Amino acid sequence: MSDAPAPRPDSPAYASRVLGLLAAGAAGDALGYTVEFSSLDEIRAEYGDAGVAHPLQVPAIRAGGTIPVSDDTQLTLFVLDGLLDWIEWANEGSMADPAASVWLSCLRWYRTQTGHLPEGAPQPPTRWLDAHPELGVRRAPGNACLSGLSSPDMGLPHQPQNPDSKGCGTVMRSAPYGMVPGLEDHLVVSLARQGAVLTHGHPAAWTAAAAFALMVSRLMAGQGFAAAVAGALEWLETVPDDGGTAAAVRAALALAGSGDPAPDGTAAGEATGPASSPGVVSGGLPAELGEGWVAEEALAVAVYAVLATDGPSAQPTNHLRAALALAINHGGDSYSTASLAGQLLGARYGMAVFPDGAVPAWIGEREVIVEAAERWTAATS
Repeated sequence: MSDAPAPRPDSPAYASRVLGLLAAGAAGDALGYTVEFSSLDEIRAEYGDAGVAHPLQVPAIRAGGTIPVSDDTQLTLFVLDGLLDWIEWANEGSMADPAASVWLSCLRWYRTQTGHLPEGAPQPPTRWLDAHPELGVRRAPGNACLSGLSSPDMGLPHQPQNPDSKGCGTVMRSAPYGMVPGLEDHLVVSLARQGAVLTHGHPAAWTAAAAFALMVSRLMAGQGFAAAVAGALEWLETVPDDGGTAAAVRAALALAGSGDPAPDGTAAGEATGPASSPGVVSGGLPAELGEGWVAEEALAVAVYAVLATDGPSAQPTNHLRAALALAINHGGDSYSTASLAGQLLGARYGMAVFPDGAVPAWIGEREVIVEAAERWTAATS
């Protein structure tokens, strides 16, 4: 498997991709969070046949408020900050363990959810993210994420926390591993695996997280969606026990009508654009993909949503709206699948996914997302 070409951290496009990934992921997360635990019939009964397709449909926005993000964006930012801590140490010429840095950062998130650290756990250093209490509001955190971080011991690949758990709590926070500029594929995989086993030990939990991080890495480097998915699938097929992640990604490709991605980034039978008007759900998600509650299904739904609405004429803002409509409007883990789809689109298009090129004001945690992107770009450029 060949590694993706390194992105250009000194280019304006890099900063746009960093912010685009975080902001589009947060947008999908916030919109999906409004219908979490609702069936597709319930969503359509409240929002119409098209489901949730625009923030102005959400009551909080109609009342002049904002829409909050869930634990998905919270954890993504804490993982990002853990990696940022490691990178900042390296920039100063000091050694640090990236996996331990992420664990300590995740312990800080755990403390925001429970009010305390696990007994016997190390005391994490205070960092800038701790000054943002909005990231500590409890918004349906996953049970395995909480129980995995409740131990004083750090989960390791040979001794993971929650050995049988494969919930989507790993893949939904794994984008930052693919955001590190120039990181070789095997290191992206290693970091994603070490990050996953902090809370989930099933093979699908870490392989889905690693595959998603590889997709992000390739998109950040300028590859298209089909090529990014092909590269991740190529790696998955080298893993003896991938927990079914490769099969889930292949199902997403087939159902999206993309066939096997070609090396040049095109796809056999590639769609010419969204199957319906942007934002309109066309029959919902195929049942074969599952509902996104577990890691490989969440990854497959996100890949399907992005590829099924892609094509030569796809325009970034319409592509985001159409893909999020698919990723949100189903009876499963709407905010996780929409967050993942948004992150893929943001990594590919940067801030062009938004009509005015700015982080939407309706995202409740807008300011901290902007600050996180600025800090990351400054440290990695």
